[in-house]
Amino acid sequence: MIVTTPIKVRYQETDQMGVVYHANYLIWFEIGRTAFIEELGFKYHEMEAEGVVSPVIDAKIQFKQPIRYGEEAFVETWLVSYNGIRTTYGYRVLTGDGEVAVTGETEHVIVQKESFRPLSLKKKFPNWHNAYEKAKGNER
Repeated sequence: MIVTTPIKVRYQETDQMGVVYHANYLIWFEIGRTAFIEELGFKYHEMEAEGVVSPVIDAKIQFKQPIRYGEEAFVETWLVSYNGIRTTYGYRVLTGDGEVAVTGETEHVIVQKESFRPLSLKKKFPNWHNAYEKAKGNER
C-alpha cells in the first residue's frame, strides 16, 4: 500500500537558492507518514493519549533534483519493514510531473513518553500491529 499526499511548497521552506531547504523534506516525510497511518485507520494523537510516542531512530535521505516554490510536490509513503518492534517507512517525493526529487526512509520504535522505555507495538497496540502486518511488503 502506497499513500500519496500532496504537499504545498511554501515560500518559507525555500533557501537562498530558491529551492526547498533539505531539512524540510524530513517534515514532508512526517506528513506522509501521518497520512499513511490515518489511511490504516489510526491517529498518532491516540497513541500519545496513552503516554506513548514514536521517535525516529534512523533517517536516510537522497536528493535527486530540487523542488522550487510554486511547484507541485507529492510524497509517497509505504511500509518498508516491520517486526513488531521497529517500523521502517519509505518515501518518494515527486514533482508535479511525477519525477522523483527525493527518496528516503525513517525507522521508528515506540516508547513510554515519560521514561523512553521501549515498548512492543505488537503487544501495546495489537490493532496497529495487525494493520502493519497486512500493509508490509504490499507497496506495489
